[in-house]
Order: sequence, then C-alpha cells, then structure tokens
Amino acid sequence: MLEFVHCNVAGITKDYDMTTITTTAASADELGTLLAQIATLTKQADAIKDAMKDVASKGDNKVFEGALFKCTYTETDRTIFDKAAFVEVFGEETYAKFTKTTAVFSIKTTAR
Repeated sequence: MLEFVHCNVAGITKDYDMTTITTTAASADELGTLLAQIATLTKQADAIKDAMKDVASKGDNKVFEGALFKCTYTETDRTIFDKAAFVEVFGEETYAKFTKTTAVFSIKTTAR
C-alpha cells in the first residue's frame, strides 16, 4: 500500500509518495520551512493545552468536546531514575555496567 502525504509549502502544493522521496538542493529549504511551520503549530497547540490544563485542574470540567475532537484531562504520577544519585551511591563503573550505547542518526536543520 502506498502512502501519500499532501503538502502545501509557500503556496506550492505537492503530493508525496512516502515510499520514494527524492532529495534535491531545494529539500533543505523545504524541510526548514516545514519544521518552522511545525514549531509555530506546536506553540499554538501547547498554549491551548496549557489553558485546558489550567481550567481542568481547578474545576470539575475534565473533558473538552468539539465538533471533531474530544480532549480529556488526566493526572498521573511519573517515576524517574535519578542517575546522579545512583552514581553518587554506587559509582560510575556500576552505572556503566547497566547502560548501552547505540548509534543515532539525525538531520539538524538551521536557518541561514
């Protein structure tokens, strides 16, 4: 099954076959533009989520229903591992015995 993504960048509309994307010199500009749009949308979404969290945490309204989407506020506890405290008690060598290193590949995009 082919997967297509419909994109509109700078007024130019394209459909991309996600199984075969060809990169060109313009790909860097296109990627940068898309990432900038995502950053703007993420800021907007985060502001809406923060407002919903403020309302929901102060009252009984934990569900926000729109015509297309439903958002539900939940509270949970998160447990995290304190590496610094572990290393202080057991040492870096013991910590190293339980860690592994894997290769990570990424594309860093910056404005010119």
